[in-house]
Amino acid sequence: MTDAPATIRVGARERTREDVFAAARRAAAGFAALGVREGDTVALLLRNDFAFLEATQAANAVGAYTVPLNWHSRPDEIAYMLADCAPRVLVVHSDLLEPVRSVLPDGMAVRVVETPPDLADAFGLPDAAPGAGDVAWEEWLAGIPPSEEPPRPPRASFIYTSGTTGRPKGVRRLPADPAQAAAMRTLFREVYGCREGMRGFVGGPLYHASPNAFARQGLAVADLLVLSTRFDPEGLLADIEQHRLTTLVMVPTFFVKLLKLPPEVRRRYDLSSLEWVIHTGAPCPPAVKRAMIEWWGPVLVETYGGTEMGVATVCTSRDWLERPGTVGRAAPGATVRILDEARREVPAGTSGEIFARTAAYADFTYHGRDDERLAVEADGLVTCGDVGYLDRDGFLFLNDRKRDMIISGGVNIYPAEIEAVLHGHPAIRDCAVFGVPDEEYGEQVFAAVEAEPGAVLSPDDVRRFAGDKLAAFKVPRTVRFYEALPREESGKIFNRRLRDPFWAERDRAI
Repeated sequence: MTDAPATIRVGARERTREDVFAAARRAAAGFAALGVREGDTVALLLRNDFAFLEATQAANAVGAYTVPLNWHSRPDEIAYMLADCAPRVLVVHSDLLEPVRSVLPDGMAVRVVETPPDLADAFGLPDAAPGAGDVAWEEWLAGIPPSEEPPRPPRASFIYTSGTTGRPKGVRRLPADPAQAAAMRTLFREVYGCREGMRGFVGGPLYHASPNAFARQGLAVADLLVLSTRFDPEGLLADIEQHRLTTLVMVPTFFVKLLKLPPEVRRRYDLSSLEWVIHTGAPCPPAVKRAMIEWWGPVLVETYGGTEMGVATVCTSRDWLERPGTVGRAAPGATVRILDEARREVPAGTSGEIFARTAAYADFTYHGRDDERLAVEADGLVTCGDVGYLDRDGFLFLNDRKRDMIISGGVNIYPAEIEAVLHGHPAIRDCAVFGVPDEEYGEQVFAAVEAEPGAVLSPDDVRRFAGDKLAAFKVPRTVRFYEALPREESGKIFNRRLRDPFWAERDRAI
């Protein structure tokens, strides 16, 4: 640790933690003046930037939820989430505003963050200053005295996750009580390495649960917190050396990209400062994980969980080397059980659906969908639909997914949503969407299509149709036509018969 002020860094820009907190106090007063009250929502359509942290802290101060929106989403997807959570305010980067301006709800205040040059360069964006009638974030804050109101009980971020219905569901938690808040600090210290004086790096977008939670905790304790704009493998190595980074939050896709660097580039940088490298969000291929441990040392720490259940297990490098394939044992304060179809606990070594609960997390519901919330619970534990088993020592192994979710580059993609769009094409009789192996992203979206008799349809036709209605990351990478899709006697498509051949020679089915 040094006497220098704690610093937040985005690209080449820096602000002190106190600068961020001072802006947040002004934003809190501004939100209150706009009618934001305890329990309300403030939506964020922002790339990783200071304003994301400022708005999050401000919403916390008035007891409101922040709703981070995936900025890859299409305008109609954004419109659905905004209508569902009914935010009082939207804070949005200027380049992200134009595509959605026409679908914004009436009566919602909008505050526009000018997209800075480093973000514009990283994403190849044209200049997009706030429009003549827009209220610019920085100018708005400059005219507001800081809030002097005592902070309200803080809320976690209200994050949207999809489901088998294809429509996103908002995971909204109750306010944390003091015991839960203390347990959360302990959890992030012991599992994520969030400790006083750390020098942290957030590798993923803040609209994802894990980077979001790490950044919120890291803002309070880090000497330096670096928010990645767009992942650059060699740039990360340079940052580790230059800034003596200690603690990183990553996804396995980043490891794949790092390992593709030429050996001479990988040897060029001093990585000895690294102490804790969390990876989460998707299974890591065993060969990739072993290669990273050999390169960086036993600093990799894996977690398993989900937006609903939070962090359920933790796996150190030593754990994984002793039991390759495990995702670890129960995290501090967590309970993990394997249940059968009747929701009875099964013996060690027997596969079943994974249910878990972690004491640090306040209870949640799906916003406006309490019935769906009840459907994922058993004996106070919740499931994300994954299947696995516990060995005799309590180590969890994943071996399937009960629900058909695809995880590509750490992003959850739900086939039902894509299938619903493809069914709208007049030349498609039926289809099945699922994940197939991808060396870089873990999985890619695959569409098996049965066309109408006599229809003339190409893979590019299908992708263009999907791309008009879905975010780019949901568009099938591969489209294959089948004369007749395999079906069960009920007429339901036999997805496993289509999917299993792609996974037959993998280390594990995921």
